[in-house]
Amino acid sequence: MYRLFLASSLFGAVLALPATATAKPDETEKSAANRQCQAERGHSPATREAFKARYHSFAHCARRNAAEEDNESESAHKNAAKECKAERSDPAFAAAHENKTFEQFYGTNKNGKNAYGKCVSKKAKELKAEMDAVDRQETREFKNAAKQCAAERDEIGVKPFAAKYGTNHNKHNAFGKCVASKTQESGH
Repeated sequence: MYRLFLASSLFGAVLALPATATAKPDETEKSAANRQCQAERGHSPATREAFKARYHSFAHCARRNAAEEDNESESAHKNAAKECKAERSDPAFAAAHENKTFEQFYGTNKNGKNAYGKCVSKKAKELKAEMDAVDRQETREFKNAAKQCAAERDEIGVKPFAAKYGTNHNKHNAFGKCVASKTQESGH
């Protein structure tokens, strides 16, 4: 009896897991993650050093960013669905949208039955584009911080730089800590 209860409890727990817990990034998300990692790694010695300090490897960066892309896509879709449901039930929708009903405004087939799906798709793409713009800005800030830290290290010397930013026993993490402190200053 106990085994049956345990097995049914485990089965129920697996069913209760959210879809994101088992979802994996698709090829589009993996490709976007690779492009983001390439941009973040950059070409200068400073950006490459900062990239290695942050991720240790390109593969780690790609996995981390692919998971983030997957979460962003899911979040954009959920938020778009909420927005479209609100628009669809808004009695003032037509007045705000060229005197067209929700179905007329978003629908593309003869009876407008695909309006909700078209609305969600459009809004999800817009939301995802906004998230991607934030990612690009964070990448620019990361690369600028790496260049600032490299310039500071060249200016004050390696040992004073390590003493200022290093936190581990041999202070070899100074460059990564410097970059992290400069990106945190900008709000990240």
